[in-house]
Formats: sequence, C-alpha cells, structure tokens
Amino acid sequence: MGLVPMKTILSQAEEGNYGVGSFSVANMEMVMGAVQAAEELQSPLILQVAEVRLNHSPLHLLGPLMVAAARKSDVPVAVHLDHGMSTPVIEQALEIGFSSVMYDGSHHELETNIENTARIVQRAEKYGATVEAEIGRVGGSEDGSENIEMQLTSVGDAERMEKETGLDALAVAIGNAHGMYKGEPDIRVDRLREIKACTSVPLVLHGGSGISERVFQQCIGAGVRKINVATSTFNQVTEQVNDTFASKGAYQNYFDLHQDEVKGARANVLKHMNIFGSAGKASEVKMK
Repeated sequence: MGLVPMKTILSQAEEGNYGVGSFSVANMEMVMGAVQAAEELQSPLILQVAEVRLNHSPLHLLGPLMVAAARKSDVPVAVHLDHGMSTPVIEQALEIGFSSVMYDGSHHELETNIENTARIVQRAEKYGATVEAEIGRVGGSEDGSENIEMQLTSVGDAERMEKETGLDALAVAIGNAHGMYKGEPDIRVDRLREIKACTSVPLVLHGGSGISERVFQQCIGAGVRKINVATSTFNQVTEQVNDTFASKGAYQNYFDLHQDEVKGARANVLKHMNIFGSAGKASEVKMK
C-alpha cells in the first residue's frame, strides 16, 4: 500500500481496538528491519525520527530514505517526525514528504502550546499530513540527556487541546517516561480512561520501551492507538552486534554487520507488533 497519512492508520486501529507501533530509526539498516517485520506480519507501521536525534541522523539524509522505504512497502507505512520542537524542522519534514509530524509544546504554558499546535495543524493541512501534540509532559527526554519530571495530563486540558487545535492524535502523560524504566512503571490507566471519555482523537503512549505486555494491553483497551518504541530497538540492535562479536570475534566484512543491524531492529519490531495486536491488519487500512 505504501506511504499513508498516520491518521489513516490510527483511524483503522480505533475501529479494530488495537495498537500500532511507532518505531524510532537511526539509519538505513533500522528502516529495513522495521519494514521487513511489517511486511512479514502484514502489519501497518509508523517509522519515526525525533528532532533531538537529528545530530546523529540528519533529516535531509534519513528523511528521504524513510519516505522511499514507505512508498515501496506493500503494507501501509506512515513516516513521522517525533517531538518536533521548531517550526523550520517541522516544515522540512513536511517538504521531504513525511505524512505525519508531532509538535511538542509540552514545555510551554497551556495557552502557548494550544496556539502553536493550532498553527502547525494549519501548516500540515497543506500537505495532507497528520499532526500529533502532547499535553501534560512525558518524563525523561527522547535522547536521555535530561531528567524531565513527568506532569500528569489533565483531562480538562486534553479536552481543550483537541477542541481548540483540530489535531489528529494526542500524546498523554500517565506515568510513562522516555528511556528504560527502573522497575515497574506506575501507569495511570484510570487517568487514560478519563481522558478517552472526554476526547475523540486517537491517544498516544510515549516511552513504550520497558512497559510490560499486560500494561500495554490495558492501555490499548483504554484507548491508546499509537505506541512509541525507541530505546528497546536501539538496545536490541546493539545486543545483536555484541552477541555476534562475542561468539565469532571481529566482523570480517561490513555486510555481516549490516545484516546484524537489520536483524536486531526486525526482531524488536516483530515482538512489539505481536503485543500491540497489529499483525494481519495491513489489509484493513483503507485510504479515505
């Protein structure tokens, strides 16, 4: 099916009551592994890169690669800019062909967050792209460089954000955090249900690495449709490479290393797609 707006994928997930993984990638090998997993399971897929990661994976290089991989895929793939902080970067992603962008104004006061999000929604409409925003504040930071305190999403604020911006997806803070958790996270599924009862857009769970299968299922049952997975994929790619090095010694050529990176990304994406319930759902996604 190829490149589609993220809204198309999430609308079908809403109908089918399942979750869709949004997997962070940093290079060609991770893109290849994620797409291979999606095609193997016939699952919709969201490929994403966060603005904070662009020093390692420049948008003008990685972005066109992600878009090309999506267009060539035989399953529906959305290409998403995660945690977009600046208008120029969001504009660049849209110009490259990203079918979805996130504006993260969670560090601003509510009024400013709403105002900026509404402006991004207007810009994205010209490209037919989906817009995600965040209300409350997810703990940690996408690249692990900051220890940001989580601010629980207010139900009233979430309701205002949807009504006053026209966004397509809403990221919530319910005890989730970026990076790997130290112990079992205290995910407020009760707050998630309260938010879902007052909003109509698909809800997004950031900080998916390290949440248990049981809690994932509870969150999906309470209305989460997009689940971000980053750290665990990066870790599995690293572990795959380290395991080969430990068992076989130094790589004899680059292409064996290449295959291990693809293999590590593919394995983690397969695992999470099966947990989220998106396997076999690709054919149900219809362009509207």
